[in-house]
Amino acid sequence: MNDYPQLATAYLILVEGGPPSNYSAWSPDLPGCAGVGNSLDECVRDMRSAIAFHLEGIDADGEALPEPTGPGIYVEMRPQEAA
Repeated sequence: MNDYPQLATAYLILVEGGPPSNYSAWSPDLPGCAGVGNSLDECVRDMRSAIAFHLEGIDADGEALPEPTGPGIYVEMRPQEAA
C-alpha cells in the first residue's frame, strides 16, 4: 500500500488567483488535477488532497506514477509604479 498523501507533497503545484476571488491550483506533472480554496492555505490543502486521490487512481489503473519534476522557484511579480 502506498502513502499517497505523503507522495502528494513531492509534486510541484502552481497557485493562481486570489482576492477578490478564490485561489486555484494545478500541477504540470498531473494534467487534469486541480484544487481550489478561499484562502491560499485552503487551496494548497485541497490540491494536495486532489493529488493524493489522482495518484491513487493512476495506481489502481495499473499505470506507473509520474515522476515529480522537482521543486519550483517562486518569483513574485508586482506592477511597476508610474515614473
